[in-house]
Amino acid sequence: MSNTFNIEEVKSFINESSLNSKIYIGADSFRYNKKGKWYAEYTVAIVIHKEGRHGCKVFGKTTHEKDYDNKHDRPALRLMNEVYRASEMYLELADVIGDRHAEVHLDINPDIMHGSSCVVNQAIGYIRGVCNIVPMVKPQAFAASYAADRFKGFYAA
Repeated sequence: MSNTFNIEEVKSFINESSLNSKIYIGADSFRYNKKGKWYAEYTVAIVIHKEGRHGCKVFGKTTHEKDYDNKHDRPALRLMNEVYRASEMYLELADVIGDRHAEVHLDINPDIMHGSSCVVNQAIGYIRGVCNIVPMVKPQAFAASYAADRFKGFYAA
């Protein structure tokens, strides 16, 4: 696995896969402090489940930017940035996904005991409106909670 990919390589891999393959797009992020300033690391993962049963290929892309979210326990801005990145990736791949099964996974927990619940309705509505699919949230959002999470921590401290 690498923390960056060439989008044309991803498209080619999907094009070469059968129509029975399944595509899962997930996003995750975390906040870190570097030299007294807050940043967010955003990761988008694309999981291509070959034939829907023969293992998978995982692509991941990580970006960093300054974090302006003031509410650290309910980080709405950072979480919605994850949602935007997942939707952008879905839209970029939509033409090659074609009739394959595809899902967008969000690392958002609908349980009000978790800070990410502050954007659950907004995030689901955004993905439904922009991508025309219903996204998966925790605990069904494995492409975000596990695949994208696997790429975390590649920043230079």
